Amino acid sequence: MSAATLDPACAGRTYPPTEPYEVGREKIREFAAVLGAPAGDGAVAPPTFPIVLSLHVMKQVLDDPDLGFDFARAVHRDQRFESVRPVRAGDRLTVTVEIVAAQTVDGNDVVTLRGHLREAGGGAPVCTTTSTLVSRKEEAA
Repeated sequence: MSAATLDPACAGRTYPPTEPYEVGREKIREFAAVLGAPAGDGAVAPPTFPIVLSLHVMKQVLDDPDLGFDFARAVHRDQRFESVRPVRAGDRLTVTVEIVAAQTVDGNDVVTLRGHLREAGGGAPVCTTTSTLVSRKEEAA
């Protein structure tokens, strides 16, 4: 079964901000435990915690029929975080995601997504995440 064809014209598309996500101490502790990192009192999240919010917003991109990216065959190629300030317990954050690039390279579809995390209500920026995913071409039968 062949997936839809990736549409490079989707580069530049921006999706609406997510509903606010309230960062809780317990979520910070759980995330730190998965990483094997000390969580302390759970007041400040590890620097990679924004991936939790970015994965929530990924559904908007997954559900976009115009993109034509087969997430079932996807692997993670790159992940970057540019923090303005640490994520803290009690923060209410939203994420707006944009498709930075969409291209086919050697038969593999490559999509780069950028998530802009902000304080809810259009507040100050907190972090920018950049993820590059590769949907591997199907093996010849």
